[in-house]
Amino acid sequence: LQTILKILVSGGGKSRTGVMIPIPQYPLYSAAISELDAIQVNYYLDEENCWALNVNELRRSLNEAKAYCNPKVLCIINPGNPTGQVQNRKCIEDVIHFAWEEKLFLLADEVYQDNVYSEGCQFHSFKKILYEMGPEYYNNVELASFHSTSKGYMGECGYRGGYMEVINLHPEIKGQLVKLLSVRLCPPVSGQAAMDIVVNPPVPGEESYSQFIKEKESVLNNLAKKAKLTEDMFNKVPGIHCNPLQGAMYAFPRIFIPSKAIEEAKAHKMAPDMFYCMKLLEETGICVVPGSGFGQREGSYHFRMTILPPVEKLKILLEKVKDFHIKFLEKYA
Repeated sequence: LQTILKILVSGGGKSRTGVMIPIPQYPLYSAAISELDAIQVNYYLDEENCWALNVNELRRSLNEAKAYCNPKVLCIINPGNPTGQVQNRKCIEDVIHFAWEEKLFLLADEVYQDNVYSEGCQFHSFKKILYEMGPEYYNNVELASFHSTSKGYMGECGYRGGYMEVINLHPEIKGQLVKLLSVRLCPPVSGQAAMDIVVNPPVPGEESYSQFIKEKESVLNNLAKKAKLTEDMFNKVPGIHCNPLQGAMYAFPRIFIPSKAIEEAKAHKMAPDMFYCMKLLEETGICVVPGSGFGQREGSYHFRMTILPPVEKLKILLEKVKDFHIKFLEKYA
């Protein structure tokens, strides 16, 4: 990500490159944009519509940003992190058309593409849909797609390896990109081996195929079960609302924080959701990440937690969060 952004960021003042990112977002994006002294341009995902991406919101964000920068890059995280939504085909077509209209360089973060759980949801790659939309699009829209072995069923954040595929980049610029990449260290051998399995998985007839499919389905079915369990248990707690966990491996519930707790957080010079998360950690030993670290609409509060613990441990964890939240509401009512 940082390497491709180095190629794309330029200009100064109002001509400085603007990079459009979703809010909530994975903090790697805001950090990379800040490091390169580019301009962060926020667009908001629609929490009331299961964190869907709306092209009207993209247009609003783009038009407002033109007053202070030159928006040239549009980042999409699908499936979402931290929000877990899976964009449908129509949404992706609309985004590609928008990028084509506005001459934006698309960055498609698709590292959770294998982790899709909700019924009726399906992962669609930007590259595939781009090519299916016809030559006017696939000959002109610039796209970089990202995938990783560090996420999903094959790595679960342990192995480190990944790739970026770039479409329609000018040959001379691509040459400079290769130079930038060639001076970096490669990932560990274990990550490279795992990445080879990701892009060349066992096929029917091979000795390891049945075992591969068995293990893959076991991991993904287990994650799907935990996604549904987390959603259902959170939505039974007063003052917590959790959208369906359609994909990835996180829950990002919205939490109600009473005004007295907000005042106490201010007294401690802390964001209200950071205050909540620290209280949760101190009282239960459960560590979650406040939504303010990912970005959220003003006046709303969230936290992110993974769904990776074993089912029985996850049930205990969710019960502890439930008990803590009820006591928190009573204390600061």
